Amino acid sequence: MTDDIGKEFVRKTAHPLLSPPGESTGGPQPPLELPVPEAVTRIRLPNPKMLEANPVDLYGALERRRSVREYVAQPMTLLELSFLLWATQGVREVTDRPATSRPVPSAGARHAFETYLLINRVGDLKPGVYRYVALEHALVEEDMKAATAAGVASSCRNSKPLCEASAATFLWVAVAERMTWKYSERGIRFLHLDAGHVCQNLYLAADVIDCGVCAIGGFNDEEINPLLGLDGEELFVIYMATVGKK
Repeated sequence: MTDDIGKEFVRKTAHPLLSPPGESTGGPQPPLELPVPEAVTRIRLPNPKMLEANPVDLYGALERRRSVREYVAQPMTLLELSFLLWATQGVREVTDRPATSRPVPSAGARHAFETYLLINRVGDLKPGVYRYVALEHALVEEDMKAATAAGVASSCRNSKPLCEASAATFLWVAVAERMTWKYSERGIRFLHLDAGHVCQNLYLAADVIDCGVCAIGGFNDEEINPLLGLDGEELFVIYMATVGKK
């Protein structure tokens, strides 16, 4: 059945990526990840398996799950951040299709997100905006200007204090073409469903390292997307979440 929500999105935005060529017409599959220039320095993340995490049973994690809006000033370690990135968008393997297998589900294994990070207090990292290179389990610097970080926080309006107090804020950026290549207009719905999967993993994984999470859906698109160099149509922030020590 044709998805009326998706059709309305197409009508309003005339999004070029929702039209052929796609999988059904033999169009080339979009890359699994946004490109990173070879000359850019990668910050290699420690192996998340090295983490000596608190033992947590699933029932207990679900019982405790709630949004946490107050954080202490204690920094998060780089190993802890590595674990959270792996739990939310880490790559377990690249299949022959090609597609990626990750700890979170995604429609058609499209995994159409890039993870950007607003870093405030993480050991061994300067404050600023970074991007997670999932295929390499590494970070690259995106924008280290204090004004950009302040702008990202301000774009969240009522949640600005959360972004400023967090050790890190996760910003999930949708790469629309990666999903709509396979599902056309219905892919827009799948992007939003997938965002929920990713954020829930962050909530559960953060509990293991005594961190709290607060999801943020209320941000100004016209402000935050340009700050990150995103066009707001083909690439756009779809969801955010703050993380900090309880």
